[in-house]
Amino acid sequence: MAAILVIEDESDIQEVLEYNLKQAGHDVTTVASGQEGLRLARDRSPDLVLLDLMLPDVSGTDVCRALKEDSRTRAMPVVILTARDDEIDRVVGFELGADDYVTKPFSVRELILRIRAILRRNEGAPPQPNVIEFGQLEVDRDAHRVWVAKEELDLTALEFKLLLTLYDRRNRVQSRGALLDAVWGIDTRISARTVDAHVKRLREKLGAARDYVETVRGVGYRFTEEPLG
Repeated sequence: MAAILVIEDESDIQEVLEYNLKQAGHDVTTVASGQEGLRLARDRSPDLVLLDLMLPDVSGTDVCRALKEDSRTRAMPVVILTARDDEIDRVVGFELGADDYVTKPFSVRELILRIRAILRRNEGAPPQPNVIEFGQLEVDRDAHRVWVAKEELDLTALEFKLLLTLYDRRNRVQSRGALLDAVWGIDTRISARTVDAHVKRLREKLGAARDYVETVRGVGYRFTEEPLG
C-alpha cells in the first residue's frame, strides 16, 4: 500500500480518484489547493503526488517546482494531471521533474497502472552512492547539485535526472525509447527528437565533461565507463 496525495480542486475528480485509489489498496489524502498540498507533502512525505496543473491559488507548475527544489520532497514521484495535451506542456512538466503526465479525461485503470509502474520502479531501484566523483564530474544526488572541474552547473530537474540515468547505466547503450521510459515516464507521447535535444543541451552544460556522454549512431546514447581526459 502506498500513501498518495491528490492535489486537485475539482470535487468530482477528487472523489473518483479517492475511491479508485483506495479500491486499489492505497492510502489517499485529497486537497484542493496548491499551498495545502505543499504543506502536506512536506509534513507527511507521501509515496507519490497526483498534481493538477490548474489550481485556484497557485499553478501546479509552481507546486511541482517547489517540490523538486525542496530536499525534503525532491525524491517524491509527481504525476501531473491536466486538460492540456500539447507536447510543449508535457515537456515543461518533465523539465520541472515530473515523473509522468496524464491528460484529462483519463482512464482511471490506466492511471492506476502508471502509478503502480512508478512505485515499482522506485522500490526496485538499487541503492546508489549519494555523491558521485567521476573524472571532472561531481554529483550530489541529495542536494541536486552538479560540478564540472569544481564549477557548479545549473541543470534543470529533467537534465539532472537524465544525467543520473545515463551515469547509473554507464557503458550500456540507452536507446531513445529506454531514456523516454526512464526519464520522461511511460507512454508520454513525447517524440524521440526531444531526447536528442535534451542530450545536446546537457552536453553543452557539461562543458569539459561533455564527452562522457557518447552518441552511438543509429541506437542512442551511452555514458562512458571510464573518465576521459
